[in-house]
Formats: sequence, structure tokens, C-alpha cells
Amino acid sequence: MSGVREYVEKVISKARNEGRTKLLEHEAYDVLLKYGIPAPKFGLATSIEEAVRLSEEIGYPVVLKIVSPDIVHKSDVGGVKLNLNSSEEVRRSFDEMLRGVRIKAPEARITGVLVQEMIPQSLEVIVGATRDPTFGPVLLFGLGGIFVEVLKDVSFRITPLTRYDAETMLTEIKAAKILDGYRGTPPRDKEAIVDIVLKLAKFMEDHESVTDVDLNPVMVFEVGKGARVADARILIR
Repeated sequence: MSGVREYVEKVISKARNEGRTKLLEHEAYDVLLKYGIPAPKFGLATSIEEAVRLSEEIGYPVVLKIVSPDIVHKSDVGGVKLNLNSSEEVRRSFDEMLRGVRIKAPEARITGVLVQEMIPQSLEVIVGATRDPTFGPVLLFGLGGIFVEVLKDVSFRITPLTRYDAETMLTEIKAAKILDGYRGTPPRDKEAIVDIVLKLAKFMEDHESVTDVDLNPVMVFEVGKGARVADARILIR
């Protein structure tokens, strides 16, 4: 695992040397995958042809996202295009997106365009971590959407985490029954969520300069079918 740790530290050092406090999306997915966290298939494109080639390799449908150290909320500047199903749609969306972003955020530096697989819609959960000055890494779990935003229905644990700790986090939220299947919806792959929580805890323990990680949403499929991160944010000091 030391090779993985060193690799991730290099990615973080590069960001810090560039004066950034956030990893760019492709960097975030890259380091998460190194820890076995199921991020989407992705690639960084700097031209339309490259975006089409990556889309063909990844397989449709795909998502395009603008990659810029200066843009915080991509959708506000038209920097996200979802559910693209052909090379024609990718070409058109790539062009539209860059033109729109240049109008709405003319000062923003653009690194490229992230091409990522469109993770199928499923039950959304959030898995996160923050570094508390007293307790060190604190892990968070909750259901996505209204549950976390409005109801603040989340559970927390400090590291180091055991598997039992991670499993208990899933039972502590008020909406825990939804994970077991509710009103005709199938039970969800809780083991896959536990696995992500434990791997994220390890990631936080290994990298002191990471202050926050937000995996939101994580799509959780039926039992045995796993879970996939659909969007990720990693902040560094």
C-alpha cells in the first residue's frame, strides 16, 4: 500500500504547488480508485476528438463536466452535460459547454473536460469525511438528497474504524429501513457501502493534508450489485 500512498501524495503535492486547496475531478477519481473506492470510469479531454474517443472507450451514456480550478459550481455556468448517448451528442455538448462557460466565467482557467460514465440512477447515499482538529478524521454516512440537506439524518464515527463501526453507522440513521427495502423497493447492497466507508477512513488516515472528502451521491444498487461514486470532492490544506 506504500506505493499507493506515495502516488497519492504526489497528486496532492502537485495541487498544493499550484496553490490549490481542492483536487480537480480527474485527480479525485484517480486517487479514490487507487484506494479501491468505486469511482466512475473517466478521462480528461482537451479537444472534441479526444472527448469522442474517450466516450467510445468508456461506453455510452456519458457525462461531460468542465474542469477548472476557478469554477466551484459547474452547473451554474453550464459546465455539466448529462446522459449523452452518441458521438454527435458529445461533439455538440462539448462545443456548447465551452462556449457557455467562456461567456459566464470568462476569467476561469480551463484544464479540460472530464468525460465520465453516467452511473445509473439508484438509491443515493452520501459518504464523507472531515478532519477535526481534536479528534482527527471523522467519517459521515447518510441517505442523499432531502435526508441529508433538510433532515440532517446522518451518523458519524471517528477513526480508526472497525467493520462493526461502519456497519453500525448504517443502522443509526432514522431512514435506515430504506436500505433494507421499503414498499416494493429492493434491499440495497449494504456491504458495498461499508466497504466504501472503511476505505475512505484508510484514505483519511494515510493523508494528513486532506481536510474533507465528499462522495455525493454514491449510487447504491441491489444486494450483490455494489455501489458506485457518481461525484466526488476532495479538499486539501
